[in-house]
Amino acid sequence: MSRTTLDTAALAHDLRLAVMRFSRRLRSQRVDRSVTLTHLAALSTLKRYGPMSPGELAGHERVQPPSMTRVVVALEGMGLVTRSPHPTDGRQVVIDLTPAAEDLLDAEARAREAWLAGRLQELTPEEREVLREAAEIMDKLASG
Repeated sequence: MSRTTLDTAALAHDLRLAVMRFSRRLRSQRVDRSVTLTHLAALSTLKRYGPMSPGELAGHERVQPPSMTRVVVALEGMGLVTRSPHPTDGRQVVIDLTPAAEDLLDAEARAREAWLAGRLQELTPEEREVLREAAEIMDKLASG
């Protein structure tokens, strides 16, 4: 193997571990632990893309429709989503967020961003600039 290949493989390894640890730590900054991370992911998808059918939501979350049906039932039971008739397909329903879900998502984001802002304040201006650049690069990697 060439030196470049070894360096790239080592970087991939180190970056994978760092991102996993960082993600786990960020996810731990929770407001409401009665809502699972799976629930939060579904709610976040609805917030980002708007109302949709359970099948569409399952596709976005890359889970099987029966699994998403269980998630939607749980979220509806918690008062976080509503079901309404599909405008063109009477066999389907449309899932949408309730104001309580909007409030929960906002509180979760604020808690995580507050924790992260506190940790970023511990870094030097130079380190924060490196992370600003890294965020752009990571976004590029994620979208490609």
